[in-house]
Amino acid sequence: MPIKSMSSPFEHFNDWFGTAKTADIQDPTACALGTATKDGIPSVRMVLLKGHDERGFVFYTNLQSDKSTDLKENPRAAMDFYWPQLGRQVRVKGPVELVSHEEADSYFASRPRASQLGAWASIQSRPLTARTDFENRLVEYEKKFQGREVPRPPHWSGWRIKPVRIEFWQEGEFRLHERLVYLRDGDAWRTEMLYP
Repeated sequence: MPIKSMSSPFEHFNDWFGTAKTADIQDPTACALGTATKDGIPSVRMVLLKGHDERGFVFYTNLQSDKSTDLKENPRAAMDFYWPQLGRQVRVKGPVELVSHEEADSYFASRPRASQLGAWASIQSRPLTARTDFENRLVEYEKKFQGREVPRPPHWSGWRIKPVRIEFWQEGEFRLHERLVYLRDGDAWRTEMLYP
């Protein structure tokens, strides 16, 4: 079925994402996140999409992690969703910004308590001599917050990619794929078809 453009790439993403959530996909929120250092050295890792609307696409992380260090030095990122069961891919590119404290607090409060404690205990991306060191830190924070809510750590928040380009890719037989790209044009979007 040919890809048809919609009124906005966000409407298009909502349509495809909704289909992915009802398909037999282990985690349709999983996506590859690409960042680069200020010198242009790239890195890619998997993250989970935790929010999306017309402002952009949000994921959460430790602000001392390698990905956050990259984004502070070079505030641009790319995100790629691939749903092989549907033969679909969505690519997002744009500058980034930190989410508001209120957004970060709200999302952090919705996480399981063990994940909240892990955000305090993990010195993300730093060398770990033994797994027991991390486990001991978890125990320390369990004791520290025993009997009360776990607050969001000051070093933990979310990043929002504010897209300037979103591409929708539909698999075709014999690698004759279909590609539709939305490009930010001021406050509006324009679309282009691309060769496969």
